Amino acid sequence: MISEVFITCAVTGAGSNVERSPHVPVTPDQIADSAIEAARAGAAVLHIHVRDPKTGRSSRDPTLFREVVTRIRKSDVNPVINLTAGVGCAIVLGGAESPLPPAAGTDMVGPRERLVHIEELHPEICTLDCGTLNYGTGDELIVVNTPATVRAMAARLQKLGVRPELEVFDTGDLVMVHDLIREGLIDDPPLIQLCMGVPYGAPGDPTTLMALVHQLPPSAVYSTFSIGRMQLPYAVLAPLVGANVRVGLEDNLYLSRGRLATNSQLVQRAVEILDRIEVRVMSPDEVREKLALKVHA
Repeated sequence: MISEVFITCAVTGAGSNVERSPHVPVTPDQIADSAIEAARAGAAVLHIHVRDPKTGRSSRDPTLFREVVTRIRKSDVNPVINLTAGVGCAIVLGGAESPLPPAAGTDMVGPRERLVHIEELHPEICTLDCGTLNYGTGDELIVVNTPATVRAMAARLQKLGVRPELEVFDTGDLVMVHDLIREGLIDDPPLIQLCMGVPYGAPGDPTTLMALVHQLPPSAVYSTFSIGRMQLPYAVLAPLVGANVRVGLEDNLYLSRGRLATNSQLVQRAVEILDRIEVRVMSPDEVREKLALKVHA
């Protein structure tokens, strides 16, 4: 067990959750304002996706990222900004019998294009998915991250001085993590996110979580979360296994059964949970020091 943790708030995500809750932010102003409220509630790190304001669907438009980041940086809070680089890797196959050509919804670009907004905005952290995953149930969506793509993105982030948060959805992703470290593509300390409960990834049970924890690099700083109703229980479980905490509307829409949440309410609930088990919540500057982050002007 660790006695102090930082909280990451995953503000909006890339999924269809906007259709299920009016609290999921869509426009750049809504995303930034929700993120700022989460920071005021105690989130030291803000994990940010953007969405097309007209459709609500996931976007990788650098203009939208710029609007969100600028608004946060001009606010009265100073959180660590963690931008997604996990968009632009989606293939929707045409069906089991006729997989090609890819169907509508496919968005596949190269490593450099996936990092355009990172190069411009220089967040302190951005995500780096470490493997390929059958994503979701009942459809043909595959999130594709080949070893060559992951290596190319890691090398570019290292050159930019942006800390990658290595996204691990299953045990095979940790093989990639160890390869990246061995090849000198990840600076110390490696920052890892154990993503639990996503269909066809690692299930959210404690036994599977511990299997992943036991395979982590010795010097890793890591967080964990589970989607849906297990999100808030994981705020208790995380520090018990040496992990930091992630909450937010990307992964869970409810504060309790039938009660839709806001991002700030989820962060506040996590703070309350951690306080009750005598785990201190770290500030953004403490996280910067712990992770040796580079603050770009």
